Amino acid sequence: MRKFVVTVNGTSYEVEVEELGADAAAAAAPAPAATPKATPKAAPAAPKAAPKAAGAGDPIKAPMPGNILAVKAKVGDKVKTGDPVVILEAMKMENPIPAPRDGTITSILVDKGATVESGTVLATIA
Repeated sequence: MRKFVVTVNGTSYEVEVEELGADAAAAAAPAPAATPKATPKAAPAAPKAAPKAAGAGDPIKAPMPGNILAVKAKVGDKVKTGDPVVILEAMKMENPIPAPRDGTITSILVDKGATVESGTVLATIA
């Protein structure tokens, strides 16, 4: 028997698995399902740093989850519609996140290397 810890949806279970040889596996009847025993959860991770405060204006949101490869604009920059504000890597592709309209960047809420979810506010524009 070998013991393993399996985590499903954030809950850890300790399971025992019996190894069978190739001959025994072919002849053996299906084994009953293992009854999981809940193991204590690890201590929760330290809370993330508080998000940066958003500036006045309209939000520029991440259209998909990914990693921030570069921040192209700075607070106070004047941008035109379509100018890249942030470069977001998703599924090994670089996706420029453009300014939705002409305006001034009032806040940048992410840093290079950050991981973001879909809908995360990356910056604001006024």
